[in-house]
Amino acid sequence: MIPQDDDSLTASRRRRWWHLAAVDLGPLRRHRDFRLLFIGRFVSFFGTMITAVAFPYQVYQLTHSVLLVGLLGVLEFAAILAFAFLGGALADARDRRWMVLVSEAALMGCSVLLAVNAAIAHPQVWLLFVVATAWGVFDSVQRPSLDAMLPRLVDRDELAAAAALGSIRGTLGQILGPALGGVLVAAFGLAFTYLVDVATFAVGLACLWLMRAVPPPVDAERPSLRRVVEGLRYARSRQELIGTYVVDMVAMFFGMPNALFPAIAQGLGGAKVLGLLYAAPAAGSFLFSATSGWTSRVHRHGMAVIVAATVWGVAIIGFGLAPGLWFALFFLAVAGAADMMSGVFRSVIWNQTIPDSLRGRLASIELVSYSSGPALGNFEAGAVASLVNVRFSVVSGGVLCVIGCIACALALPLFRAYDARMYHVAPDTQPGNVKREKQ
Repeated sequence: MIPQDDDSLTASRRRRWWHLAAVDLGPLRRHRDFRLLFIGRFVSFFGTMITAVAFPYQVYQLTHSVLLVGLLGVLEFAAILAFAFLGGALADARDRRWMVLVSEAALMGCSVLLAVNAAIAHPQVWLLFVVATAWGVFDSVQRPSLDAMLPRLVDRDELAAAAALGSIRGTLGQILGPALGGVLVAAFGLAFTYLVDVATFAVGLACLWLMRAVPPPVDAERPSLRRVVEGLRYARSRQELIGTYVVDMVAMFFGMPNALFPAIAQGLGGAKVLGLLYAAPAAGSFLFSATSGWTSRVHRHGMAVIVAATVWGVAIIGFGLAPGLWFALFFLAVAGAADMMSGVFRSVIWNQTIPDSLRGRLASIELVSYSSGPALGNFEAGAVASLVNVRFSVVSGGVLCVIGCIACALALPLFRAYDARMYHVAPDTQPGNVKREKQ
């Protein structure tokens, strides 16, 4: 054995620490279809975030009603609730790549309608609400198939890295898309802005078309109410899965202050800082994802989710008590990083343990929990703020989030103790007959 000098040992340690900190790009290098999906979704989601700025702006410009702007989200959420379980059943019975491709084409059609409507002399307001509802329907059909594809595209030990890469893709879109959307609306108008979104959908469709098929599981059956109930029954039987849904909903319901940002911005510098408040959590999420190489070495995923949600609550308390803008942005960034940490480990639990024949239906349950938490949380924050005051709403929400996470840890011991090194669910396990096997 050749001895190493101190400089060589130091360089080796630095490389090792850098590997642990930096995001793992291995799934992109090794898997063609995952690479195509990553590129297509990045470009498409970037365009969606551009429209996310233009769309409510157009509604307010035409109606001058903040209530009607808020109704857009209500309609989209209602459509997701109505169709999410159908989307999950379809994801377990049809080719998942084809389901994503068809729904992507339908979403592209919505953007075409928006561009045409914006280009005419008198844009129709009713059409905007129809499109908002259609978005919810097509999203609820697409998301379960999209989520259920991931374990087919990468190796099992690459799921944490793949989830982190997906997080980077999403947070970059959330940061850059709205910024460009505002510039495009101001410089070129709404019709051109929507056409940019259409162009990004075209890239996404091309990447999906080049991917290989992702056929349904060998035991797939026709979508039916019985299949939906089967998925719900399976989720209820798995305390590890119940924990991922409940902890996230607790964190989002009590600790979601986004609805209060306009009021908070008034005390921190006015409208010019409002965009910073919205961008700070996404920036924190991006920083976590970009330094997430270490996540593949974490095996106690249930405890990691509980810790992340608790940190979210503590950060929201700090945000509510922040004496100035920079402290507020710091705590929001910490909250965003904690939210992304929770999302990565929740994704790993789902993708490592749910049988392939159930992944679509379980993804639909996740879609409902993911959508309902923020929607109800923003309502709760606004209601408490109107009854007491804004600061009390934020701080009390953070405190209740922390208490709720601790309660979940105590009430769900199997979730708290979940260790990926000890158990896994065989991919061919049939619903209702889950076999936990020692590795």
